[in-house]
Amino acid sequence: MKIPLNGFDEHIDETILKRGLSYFRNGKVHEPLETGPGEFETIVDGTEAYTVRLVVANGVVTEHVCSCPYDMGPVCKHVAAVLFSLQQEELGLKKKPAHAKTAGTKKTAKRKTVVERVDALLDSVAIDDLKQFVREQASMNVQFRNLLLASLACHDGDETKGDYAKQLKLILRSAKDRDGFIGWSESNRVGDAVGRLLDLGKSLIEGHNYKSALLLFTAVMEQMVDALQYSDDSNGSIGGCIEYAYEMIWAIADSHPSGDLRTIMLDYCLKAVEKKIYSGWDWHAGMLRISVLLVETEEEAGCISRLLDQELRSEFVRERAQDIKYELIAKTQGESAAESYLEANLVNPGLRRMALQKAVERQQFEKAKRIALDGVEYDRKKSPGLALDWYDWLLKVAFAEEDRKLIVQYARLLFIDNIRQERDYYVILKQYVAPEQWISFVEALIRDIAAKGRWQANDQIGGIFISEGWWARLLENLSKSPDMHTIAQYETHLSKDYSAELIELYGRAVIDYLKNNVGRSHYQQACRYLRRMLKLGGKLRVNEIITFLRSEYRSRKALMEELDKV
Repeated sequence: MKIPLNGFDEHIDETILKRGLSYFRNGKVHEPLETGPGEFETIVDGTEAYTVRLVVANGVVTEHVCSCPYDMGPVCKHVAAVLFSLQQEELGLKKKPAHAKTAGTKKTAKRKTVVERVDALLDSVAIDDLKQFVREQASMNVQFRNLLLASLACHDGDETKGDYAKQLKLILRSAKDRDGFIGWSESNRVGDAVGRLLDLGKSLIEGHNYKSALLLFTAVMEQMVDALQYSDDSNGSIGGCIEYAYEMIWAIADSHPSGDLRTIMLDYCLKAVEKKIYSGWDWHAGMLRISVLLVETEEEAGCISRLLDQELRSEFVRERAQDIKYELIAKTQGESAAESYLEANLVNPGLRRMALQKAVERQQFEKAKRIALDGVEYDRKKSPGLALDWYDWLLKVAFAEEDRKLIVQYARLLFIDNIRQERDYYVILKQYVAPEQWISFVEALIRDIAAKGRWQANDQIGGIFISEGWWARLLENLSKSPDMHTIAQYETHLSKDYSAELIELYGRAVIDYLKNNVGRSHYQQACRYLRRMLKLGGKLRVNEIITFLRSEYRSRKALMEELDKV
């Protein structure tokens, strides 16, 4: 959640704001330290001493992390307290002073950031003193020792995967709480520490030390996949490390390695699948894909094929396994065998699309139509969205054959039924329907859309009215579902001729909205639309609504405050 520093109180729950303000006023916020440009860190005294970190860029808080266990919303009271501390002068706030200042106290020079203070210290301290300090801290502080060993261990080319695994376990152990769980904020630190190892792996690749890089990346994948079971990785720090390591392994495999390296990589991938190291994750199938990249011999192909056949027994992963088996057959048995496999497994949507693409590219239009129509028939009931994909392929074929009748037929069907609208079917229709038939064609189109009775019908019909410039009918259509968002969507098209009608629709929508929604964010939303009414010239109506709301909801303090801003 990004928060404007100036006006942060408009973006945080009112209860959290009050608690944060109380913490600030009671002197529980230590003076924030600027650890780097725009980066702040401080302690807030609560049930425990909690660490709050903020990153501010261009007047916006882009990151905010607190070590407290609060998980009921995006911002806790400790973060709110620090925001009040940073903005105390702008807000005219005072807190309980830590000590009284004398009348002659002068304004001190701007405090150096933590980074600047550390740099200055490192530049001045003797290297032997620094080493002695590190030794002492490592002997007394387990977390410091683990982080030191994990981050700065020497990498001389003789290390094993076990060596890297030990470093990763140290990182994870340092981040665990007393119950063995890695919380949200600590998972960020894990990601940063593992990221330094991944940077080392990238350097190893750049130095053509592929075997050591492979050991590092596979260790990262295994240890981090295991860590996902006892971590809050909602920010993706740990998963991102796994994905990066996987991409690096793929890059090595895609560079056509030879000799021992190819054999080692292939052996690892096959064993990872057999042992189900990444079972339940996309990286499981990823190991099979890398295996196909690496395969050379008939015996190796047979091993991969047997593993894929086991995957095919599971309905959950069958389609993905078929995709990979097609790639394997194409590489090891040739195009003819691969196409036979393709034809035999067209119930797989990915393979059907591939078959359609090949047929269209080769201008085998009858074959493409057969494959697409079979797909429509197969998926019509259980997967109607897929059936529409096959209709779109039929439209492509109609374009290729310049069949105007079929172009109109398929474009009309897709315009009515395909809510995703991958292409502008309405433009296609306008281009291919005869001008003298257009009006009657559109009216029939509107009737068919309305007859479907779907929730998006009004929006679809509204889009037609906009395309045709039928503003009175657009207003009539809008009146059928006048919620605030929809009115705003059409305001640009209607404000010139129908401002009075829009003001009245907005007014009713605002009142209805506040009947069913409570909370500052909802009040702010409603007030935004009241301001839209003012811009349309509806000052009198806005005043009437505000008077009504003040009378009807007088106990809603936050609403009264937002109305004051209108």
